Amino acid sequence: MKVQKLALIASIVCMVLSVALVFTKGLNFGIDFAGGILIEARMQEKVDVAKVRELVSAEAKDVQIQNIDNQDLLIRVAKSDVEQAVLVKKLQDVLNQNFSGIEYRKIDYVGPQVGAELIMKGTLALLMSFALIMVYIWVRFDWQFGIGGIFALLHDAVLTVGFFAITQLEFNLTSIAAILTIIGYSINDSVVIYDRIRENMIKYKKMSLADLINSSTNSTLSRTVLTAGTTLTSLIALILFGGETLKSFSIATFFGIALGTYSSIYISAPILIYFDPRKKEKLEK
Repeated sequence: MKVQKLALIASIVCMVLSVALVFTKGLNFGIDFAGGILIEARMQEKVDVAKVRELVSAEAKDVQIQNIDNQDLLIRVAKSDVEQAVLVKKLQDVLNQNFSGIEYRKIDYVGPQVGAELIMKGTLALLMSFALIMVYIWVRFDWQFGIGGIFALLHDAVLTVGFFAITQLEFNLTSIAAILTIIGYSINDSVVIYDRIRENMIKYKKMSLADLINSSTNSTLSRTVLTAGTTLTSLIALILFGGETLKSFSIATFFGIALGTYSSIYISAPILIYFDPRKKEKLEK
């Protein structure tokens, strides 16, 4: 609690910077949102990426090719006027003519209208999650806890989106899943601390609120650190061995879980100082 003001100021500054980054640098939308074609191909042997790019670029414009390892390639093609199913067939034909034994592990294509619909539905999913979590906290505890919880969730979501903007990791449907995972994890940590604060409010009626929050946070700290540690260890395994498809999800979730642990300790609980949950009891007296 000694550094809660500094932590709150730093968090607000980071939130403002994250919003600025999203508007200035923008997000690297995947084909889920931007529309286009994604082909993941496994070659029998190491191939020349420049040659593949030359072959694919002859059939389509705005092509990105990423070499995952010696044999696996990710081919991204932005939305075009050519029907996507026809374009995919052309790309497969030209690759098959020049390379033998290609295994197409993944082929996705999304139209711009579907991409816009997915953006809308993803945003709606996030807003509904925030609303329902706030109602849950409000009902289970008091409105003061609801404000602390929802500010911590906004903090985690905004900074995670800012992380996507600064790193230019692909932002797609799995990124929405990552944000939903992060806010679910974060509110779980906050609820554990809130439960202990509520218990101590009944137990220590004369203790100052700052000391009470500090004591409650410290008494749950070992549980918080152990839970976060095991979760982050699992995510390291996903980052290293989960493959390219899960890369943006794994890295963003790792960042968000670490951030959610910070926010449950330094944001959601300390905010109660500014919205004293004991006021109701004092007014009744």
